[in-house]
Parts: sequence; structure tokens; C-alpha cells
Amino acid sequence: MKNVFLRNQTAQDINDLVGKILRDLGNPEPPLNLDLVRELLKLDRHYYSSTDHSALQEVAHRLTIAGKQVLNRPSLLFDAIKKWDLRALFVPDRKRILIDSNVPPPKQRWVEGHEIGHSIIPWHLATMLGDNNQTLTPACHEKIENEANFAAGQLLFFQDMFVKDARDLTPAISSVTELKRRYGNTITTTLWRYVEQSDAPMLGGISEHPHRPTAEFDPDNPFRYFLGSKTFRERFSRISETDIFAQVRAYCFNRRGGPLGETDLVLSDDAGERHLFHFQTFYNQHEALTLGVYRHVHNVAVSVI
Repeated sequence: MKNVFLRNQTAQDINDLVGKILRDLGNPEPPLNLDLVRELLKLDRHYYSSTDHSALQEVAHRLTIAGKQVLNRPSLLFDAIKKWDLRALFVPDRKRILIDSNVPPPKQRWVEGHEIGHSIIPWHLATMLGDNNQTLTPACHEKIENEANFAAGQLLFFQDMFVKDARDLTPAISSVTELKRRYGNTITTTLWRYVEQSDAPMLGGISEHPHRPTAEFDPDNPFRYFLGSKTFRERFSRISETDIFAQVRAYCFNRRGGPLGETDLVLSDDAGERHLFHFQTFYNQHEALTLGVYRHVHNVAVSVI
């Protein structure tokens, strides 16, 4: 999956909504306290288990107390979870965020931020648990999910504060780790935001260990997420993630965890000009994180006899 950039006007509208939240919280320092965000927005949070049908029935029953829509169609809750393989959802009738308790605790922060994003974007409310005539098409679903992801990234990473902090550091995996600690988010979401904020061509990849693939590994889509800055997407649109993964595998060691390796790689832009990138890969024993940082145009020296 590739990261997606929103239209400028849509991004600005969502940024305005996020900025108001941060101002109303008194422009706090990171990490963001989501309890205070929910209190400000008058949101409720509960947990359910997607693997426990009785637990979901209990959630549905509670939603019928004041949620007429879910009372009339309790199956909507189950349909939404099953259809979209949801790990969390926002129910506007009760202003309630529901989070799958099977989601690992470190990742629950992101999914909660994502659902807060849905709750503050006015045009999303009509799409939450709609009936059959309002069921989202895949394209529409993808659009609103991208918008909620953008809102979560801007909220959890404090908009321009993260951009300034990121650009004050030397581009490297170690900087991503430092920013992870400062903002209190996962290293995966930090890498995502770190790549997207760059003005220069930059790419990132989140994958399985390059030398320890599982049965679910897809060689045609080797990166779970294949990320690029806006400049990278514009200038290097023909870059193949399978080619990048092959080169990453070539320089990585078969270690259990930590740094797997680094090297310089030459990538060609859409005009055929060659450029030097420095690549690093780090394995946190769950995912391999790869960062490719732009260096300069690659000039090939020609000897004259």
C-alpha cells in the first residue's frame, strides 16, 4: 500500500479542524493526551472483541439505549466490522469510539486517533454505519479512510511542530526513533509521518524481515506500506517497490533485530537522471523499517586517456 496525499483544500480544511483542537487544549507539548482530547470533544471510548461474538452483542445492545439507528439495524455494527475488517469504528449516535481489544496496545493509540479524525470531519458523519442505500463504494471508503489517517497524523504529531523537529535532525532511522519517543507514537506511524513531511525526495518501507518471510509474504507486494514524500512521488513515480525490496534484501544482514544494514543506492527519476540515496533498514522484531534519504545527483566519473 502506498501513502496518499490529499487535495490541498481538503488537507487545509482538516488542518484547520485539528489546529482548533490543539489551541483549545492550550497548545500542549507532546505526547498528546488522548483522554483530554476525548473530554474536549465529548467522546466516549469502549472496547470490543472481534473474535468474541457475545462481546459484540453486548456492544450492540448498549448502542441501542440511545442509538435509534443501531436499534433498528443492530446488524449494521457487525456488517461494518466484517466488511471493512475494522479494528475500530466511530458511532456518531453516541459519540462513541469502539476499539477492538485484540489490537496490540501500542497500535491502539493510532486507531483511536483515526476514529477521532472521523468524528471531527463533518462530511464523514453521514457515512458512519449507513444503510444499504448509503453503503460506501470501495473508492469512497478509501477516500474517507485517507482523510481520517491524515487527521490522525496531524493531531498525534502536532502539525508543524513535528515538521520543525524532524527537519532539525539529521535524516536517519535514529532520528525517527528519537521522534517516536518525543511524540509517544509507534515507530511505524512515526516513519510514515517523517517521510511525508520531507521537502526532498525521501522514501520509506515497512515490511517483514527481508530474510525471514512468513507464509503471508507476497513477493509482488513486498512492503506492507511503501511510502514516499510528495517530491519523491512526483519525480520517481516509476520506481518499483519490488526492485527496491530486492536491493534492500541484498544489503541487509540476517539478524534477529536492530540495524540490519545500510548502503548507498542509485535510483533513476522519471526523466532518466540518476540520483544517490542512502538507505538504512532497522528491524524491531515485528516489522522491518527502511528509510531512503536523498543525497545528490549521481555523476559518473569518466576517465580520459
